[in-house]
Amino acid sequence: VQLQASGGGLVQAGGSLRLSCAASGRTLSNNGMGWFRQAPGNEREIVAAISWRGLSTYYADSVKGRFTISRDNAKNTVYLQVNRLKPEDTAVYYCAAGRVAAASSWHSDYNYWGQGTLVTVSS
Repeated sequence: VQLQASGGGLVQAGGSLRLSCAASGRTLSNNGMGWFRQAPGNEREIVAAISWRGLSTYYADSVKGRFTISRDNAKNTVYLQVNRLKPEDTAVYYCAAGRVAAASSWHSDYNYWGQGTLVTVSS
């Protein structure tokens, strides 16, 4: 399985981006999917997760109300709409495919990782 993340870039505080994660190699429609991020000097942290049919989601407290995760199983793609961006959202954002069908917040529940896309928010 390969995961290709895209959509990152440089944006001013308050702006928006739409991150995409396209999977290839096999269908991931039975897998929970997640977005994580890692800022310089910090550990990788969960941002959002979505269950296999998209009926259940999880958000980190820091992004609730600003970020929205969604998926299109027909396209084998997961999205992360990021709104009202803050400088502290600056990080490399990674998508991941879970070994479980649920919207898991646990790093250990994910076994496939994309290469990451950089989001930089200027103040």
